[in-house]
Amino acid sequence: MTPRRHLLQAGAVAALLGPAARAQNWQEGRHYKRLAQPVPGPAGQVELVEFFWYGCPLCYAFEPALKSWLAQLPAWVAFRHQHLFLREISRPHQRLFFTLQAMGVESRFRAAISAALHEQRIALDTPEQMIKLLQPLGLDAAAFSRSWAAFEPKAFSAARIDNANRQAAQAYQVHGVPTLAVGGRFLVSVSEAAERRNESPIGASALRLTEHLLTSLRPA
Repeated sequence: MTPRRHLLQAGAVAALLGPAARAQNWQEGRHYKRLAQPVPGPAGQVELVEFFWYGCPLCYAFEPALKSWLAQLPAWVAFRHQHLFLREISRPHQRLFFTLQAMGVESRFRAAISAALHEQRIALDTPEQMIKLLQPLGLDAAAFSRSWAAFEPKAFSAARIDNANRQAAQAYQVHGVPTLAVGGRFLVSVSEAAERRNESPIGASALRLTEHLLTSLRPA
């Protein structure tokens, strides 16, 4: 990371949810969208959801800034990742996400998965490829195979994927990634929130806007 990029990223994080998190001519309908019907979240907290796809180049570019920003979130914000099904190529990646999530190790392997897809150009569209990549990094291959099988389309566990996709499409109205859902009320698209093309760090505008929206929903 260059010194300039580090300073920009640190500046965005330092302002997180404090007095500096204020509106900057954000326009509803242009920079962010309001959901027609609020989506319930955890009691006493404001839920923040990142909808993403392992294979999305913009999601991959956004990840460093998001990761640093998330480290500073206050306790009243409940964050979670949600992998979307966008087109057929994303189906095995979404199943991989749910498989690793069910094992409790998804965050441990996310960086390696992203690097394999975007840097090494490995398709990761079969469980054999996934195990080959992740087993040397500590993945329990036998446990992975059992969890993977549980998410077969006709298996009971696969309903979790179907429900997640249905909620994303119907409740959140998400059609692209990366997108941040704020408090079950607002949607922030990283690309639409950008104040200029090729901003640095990527997603800085979206994070500033998300800070502003989170602040507006902060519990009393």
